[in-house]
Amino acid sequence: MSAAISSSTSPSIQICRIMRPDDANIVGNVHGGTILKMIEEAGCIIGTRHCNTQSGDRCVAALARVERTDFLHPMFIGEVAHVSAEITYTSKHSVEVQVNVLSENILTGAKKVTNKATLWYVPFSIKDVEKIVEVPAIDYPSPELQEEGRKRYEAQKMERLETKERNGEVINQVSVPERHMKEPYTVGYSQSSLIHLVGPSDCTLLGFVHGGVTMKLMDEVAGIVAHRHCKTNIVTASVDAINFHRKINKGCVITVSGRMTFTSNKSMEIEVFVDADPLVEAEEGKFRAVTAFFTYISLDKENRPFPVPPLNLEGEEEQKRFEEGKMRYLQNKAKRLADKERHQ
Repeated sequence: MSAAISSSTSPSIQICRIMRPDDANIVGNVHGGTILKMIEEAGCIIGTRHCNTQSGDRCVAALARVERTDFLHPMFIGEVAHVSAEITYTSKHSVEVQVNVLSENILTGAKKVTNKATLWYVPFSIKDVEKIVEVPAIDYPSPELQEEGRKRYEAQKMERLETKERNGEVINQVSVPERHMKEPYTVGYSQSSLIHLVGPSDCTLLGFVHGGVTMKLMDEVAGIVAHRHCKTNIVTASVDAINFHRKINKGCVITVSGRMTFTSNKSMEIEVFVDADPLVEAEEGKFRAVTAFFTYISLDKENRPFPVPPLNLEGEEEQKRFEEGKMRYLQNKAKRLADKERHQ
């Protein structure tokens, strides 16, 4: 991995890494979680670096939110990922980082944009992990760009508060014997969980989990759910906003749970929750730490889109989640069409 520093008004960096077999699935497609982890690494580096350009407390930038991320093209083993990150807005206590991912075929020289993402970070003091450090301001090319950044800041702040309404919901784990009793193509049949003990290698200098580590685990669980539903090769198509509600400390046991919420003819939406259970400070109790919606598509043997089996719904709650997922699907489809027309 390499990194370069830009001297432009808005701080920026680029990191590069070649994709290896352990980054991909059995047919050579790089896991969406691997790309998300690289995106977060670049954001954390530039966010932490910027917040330490002033005198005072040293700090580490912690991921608070990732805006919707689309996987525009697949990346394959042997290609080089170029991840470029730039700080585009700062508030008193947060940093907006915009990231672009480019894949390069080093045999042919062909390059293509695979991902674009916007991340929000909050800097925490190294001396006092509960203290949020003030963020140094950046110089904006124009007052209009600063105002656009402020509007994005207010919008993401409001959306983060709205997602907390779902945080009390409990997802019961489904054991293997129970799954065998479920009907195929139901929510219960594909629902999956992963349990992970947070160790030092997962954590920042402050002892809480890197956002990229969490996102990679979330993508793995969502991928298992998608594969169990359609039994084909599957790839991450997009991720709706990922909200990091609370920090997960070293020594916690985290349970990453995913369930199917909606299917169209060509895509599947999977809701993923991350719950943390402290082992040392057990009196704190289990808490909801992260939430997100992942969208997957099914592929045939030639890597072409393949129809997704319809989701068989059981009960009013599943029907309600399906209708909510359908609304998100239609809204995102309309937004993609509007963006396409705007760029033509």
